[in-house]
Amino acid sequence: MLLRLASERATGALLRDRGTLYLVDGQVVHAESPAAPGLDVLLTAGGRLHADGWQEALREAGSYGRVGRYLVERGTVSGGELEICHLGALYDAAFFALSPSRGPSRFRYGVAHWIGPVRPVAAEAVERETLRRRELLARLWAHPGSDTAPVVRTGMVPGTRLAARHRAVLELADGVRTAGDIAHVLGRPAFHTLVDVHRLAAAGLVEPPRRPATPLPPPVFARAETFPDPDVALLRRLRDALEATL
Repeated sequence: MLLRLASERATGALLRDRGTLYLVDGQVVHAESPAAPGLDVLLTAGGRLHADGWQEALREAGSYGRVGRYLVERGTVSGGELEICHLGALYDAAFFALSPSRGPSRFRYGVAHWIGPVRPVAAEAVERETLRRRELLARLWAHPGSDTAPVVRTGMVPGTRLAARHRAVLELADGVRTAGDIAHVLGRPAFHTLVDVHRLAAAGLVEPPRRPATPLPPPVFARAETFPDPDVALLRRLRDALEATL
């Protein structure tokens, strides 16, 4: 559907279960997914942009679809810095938005994103990069649902030496957070965090949390039927009546 919209030079929003891609004249100009940190998180995590500055840009330029341009014109970020960060956020969210899904895909014509023009990307390039990333994760550590499941530490192997970025991910693997949750905390792209999780899993340092065994239902025993106590007086009257007829 994405490639068909690109061939039609469509403008609007492609809505899928795990994210949304925004197109202008058939090119992808932005992407969002709940599983991936947004551009605001990536810009503010490193301290380059304060949260107040981001909120100001949204307030002043969001309704005009010029948030990116506003940040550059005010000197909050450079044009090159915004492009690099925006491309990272776009490919990151597109990876999740284009993941296999049973839900319907819908396209809303004419819908624009408030970030405004930064740097469009060909739909073919987005699809190609998404497939490359999916294959990379499968090569590192193939596990059904590993992209969305919480991960938990298995225990540090004595003598294991880890890079600082891997240690940071390992410390947050608590059996509750997913790779996307960890990415939000660290202010990193979710796909990069997934790569770290897959590498740690391949090394035996993290794993999806084991679900507790479902207890078996209690056995059902046949209940013996109970009957009320007989009416002794009635039985005696019946006996006397029968004897009188003999």
